[in-house]
Amino acid sequence: MALTATIFKVDLTISDMDRGYYATHALVLARHPSETDERMMVRMLAFALNADEALEFGKGLSNEEEPALWRKDLTGIIEQWIEVGLPDEKSVRKACGRATQVLLYTYGRGAAKWWQDNSDAMARPDNLTIIDLPAESTQALAKLAERTMQLQCTIQDGTTWITDGDNTVEIAPVVLSAARRH
Repeated sequence: MALTATIFKVDLTISDMDRGYYATHALVLARHPSETDERMMVRMLAFALNADEALEFGKGLSNEEEPALWRKDLTGIIEQWIEVGLPDEKSVRKACGRATQVLLYTYGRGAAKWWQDNSDAMARPDNLTIIDLPAESTQALAKLAERTMQLQCTIQDGTTWITDGDNTVEIAPVVLSAARRH
């Protein structure tokens, strides 16, 4: 019998002072059986950092043809492709060919080594932005994971704070490589 996804529900209130975006989103996160709480919460963080009414979660781990998140225009053109983790160069190149803008959020113990090994290849696409999330922040974020969550996210001057009312996690993303076009 195949394992099924575990469903997490998040009421996420976003106050993004950097983009002037203020909204509350009722998110349903399906955690794949092989996905960690850390990766799931990084997907939620990526949503918060790029929140938009048209931004949707992709099938991610269960379908390699879809990213963690994406935003399409009304004609189906992929405007934004958002991936989390440490993907191989081939999948990043493919995403860059399919979408107007690609964002990659790296995290975890292997992120520095991945960047060292892949930085030259990742500099080629001009629509790719790579952002590293500090390991201690994503690990702390994973500790907030519960089946039902009410979270507040504040973004100001490039720093993000996520709180469940009792615990607050500060995340200072580091841009490793910025897109040369959008």
